[in-house]
Amino acid sequence: MSLIVLGTASHVGKSVTVAALCRALYRRGIPVAPFKSQNMSLNSYVTADGSEIGIAQAVQAFAAGIEPEADMNPVLLKPKGEAVSQVVLLGQPYKDVQIRDYYAETDMLLEEAVSAFERLRRRFGHVVVEGAGGAAEVNLYDRDIANIRLARRLALPIVLVADIERGGVFAQVYGTLALLPEDIRPLVVGIIVNKFRGDAGLFASGVRRLEELTGVRVLGVVPYAEIRLPSEDSLSIDDKRQQATGQLVRIAVVRLPRIANFTDFEVLEQHASVDYVLPGTPLAGYDCIILPGTKNTVEDLAVLNRAGMGEELRLARERSVPIIGICGGYQMLGRCIIDTGIESGTPGEHPGFGLLDVTTAFSGYRKTTVQVRRRASALGPILSGMGEVAGYEIHMGETERRGLPEAFAGEGAATPDGLVFGTYMHGLFQNPGAVNALLAHLSERRGVPFEPMAAAGDTAAYDDLARHFEEHVDMDVIMTYFQDSDPRGEERGG
Repeated sequence: MSLIVLGTASHVGKSVTVAALCRALYRRGIPVAPFKSQNMSLNSYVTADGSEIGIAQAVQAFAAGIEPEADMNPVLLKPKGEAVSQVVLLGQPYKDVQIRDYYAETDMLLEEAVSAFERLRRRFGHVVVEGAGGAAEVNLYDRDIANIRLARRLALPIVLVADIERGGVFAQVYGTLALLPEDIRPLVVGIIVNKFRGDAGLFASGVRRLEELTGVRVLGVVPYAEIRLPSEDSLSIDDKRQQATGQLVRIAVVRLPRIANFTDFEVLEQHASVDYVLPGTPLAGYDCIILPGTKNTVEDLAVLNRAGMGEELRLARERSVPIIGICGGYQMLGRCIIDTGIESGTPGEHPGFGLLDVTTAFSGYRKTTVQVRRRASALGPILSGMGEVAGYEIHMGETERRGLPEAFAGEGAATPDGLVFGTYMHGLFQNPGAVNALLAHLSERRGVPFEPMAAAGDTAAYDDLARHFEEHVDMDVIMTYFQDSDPRGEERGG
């Protein structure tokens, strides 16, 4: 059987709960796949076959011990402008749409999503489904293919996750249940209270009261925990806390209006002081500046120019501060971006910051999505120390080098001293070799000691998450929904 995880609101912990369930089932030898019918996020991942899905579903797949694939997130919305999103359907770019036009296609998209779910269920036997945002958005019920309409089609048991950290947990849970459609409310079989701080025993009376008010069992009260998994979307930036206390190396990541895949830098956050700085923030005092990816290079470049970012970068270059561009940030570091209207909707030529002698052209609605493994060049103190690295590309536009050496074999560009370089490779700084090479140079320049990052086991965080979840959630109840059963609910013999 399978289970749906819905939330009382956005950012309550649905994605982490699904990852925890997937890992807990994996540890019990039960095959399972994650699924989210519709996701809206600029943090995405490229699968082995070149499909693009939300990064949360990739993380959940890894937790389940399987490779990510397009069926796990059949509809991905990537906001790129005012009320405009790119729709990625079954891993491939479908079209750019105004939100009001998108809703006209929800019937078709729901059918695609249900078909993807059924394919996963046939192959893996069990699926943990994640909803999106809050489950009780009553104005969206007729087109909510991530929560209500999907739940109605699948008719699976539902676990409702609420966030106690932000307060109002009783209103969250009671209000959500009260507003659910009459045919959906009986499907809710349990409540998980997430992100509890302090002594959970003090909330025992709260658990009893929730159960009295709702008639639904509270399956667990999960304490807040710092378990390092990639963030799902831009809401997570505001929740970031300084993780690397006492670190003297300072890195500025420019917080672009349409920043994409900022998960690229979450390993760096553990080993250096990483600030996500708004356009216009003075950059003096930072040891390294990173321009990250963006869903709309042209419009974000215009924002940076209005904020005086070009002068800040020029001054940083004069101080020999390393400047790194990832994907859209790489395009911005070049001399020029030529857009036929694909990127911004309006044809035009847009001067870049000119720190790299490259030119980018957006000439067709084509997207590169591929996993890569490349060797860094021998240029300068940073790239020369990286060795072979792995990552993935997700980008539109093609960039032409004009005589500059490559930053990586077959890709990217770098100045001869290697202190300014750009690459399309997301995930670069999830490679220990890349992290160590960058931080070793920055630490040496600052005159502070540096301890290389060890290569961590890929599964350690998933196991930590599962153990944390199992300690605080009634897994005996959860497991009853992952037993093979016939339509009358009677367990099959085997």
